[in-house]
Amino acid sequence: MSDTTSKSKAKAAPATFATEMPKFEMPHFEMPKFEVPKMEVPAAFRELAEKSVTQAKDNWEKMKAASEEASELIEDSYATASKGASTYGLKLIEVSRANTNAAFDFAAQLLTVKSLAEAVELSTAHMRKQFDTMGAQSKELTTLAQKVTTETVEPIKESVTSAFKKVA
Repeated sequence: MSDTTSKSKAKAAPATFATEMPKFEMPHFEMPKFEVPKMEVPAAFRELAEKSVTQAKDNWEKMKAASEEASELIEDSYATASKGASTYGLKLIEVSRANTNAAFDFAAQLLTVKSLAEAVELSTAHMRKQFDTMGAQSKELTTLAQKVTTETVEPIKESVTSAFKKVA
């Protein structure tokens, strides 16, 4: 019995993966062919589409021009406002310098007084003078601020007005 089992073992060839598994090929699929039926687009639809495209291009050009105009306007307004703010700041420094010099002059005069009555008289005169000066300075600063505001806003106002006139 041992002979038969050894013979059957000797006859069998060693099994490999390639001999045991059948070969598979990928199936070939063809893409389906979809044919679009040939239809003629009615002339009215073509005209409508062409008209819409033309109108869209015209509107785009108008919007582009308006945007460029608005951008330039904002740049000009910013430059005007910047220049005006600089002028106002310089005027404010000038006013502050004048008030500071007046305060130092008053302090120097106050050191030279000989009596209380003279100090009160000098103080009253200085306060009256400073009140009048500050009133004039405030009026001058207000006028300058109004001028800067008008110069900055007027071009914007004119542009908006002309834009509304174009639309209407």
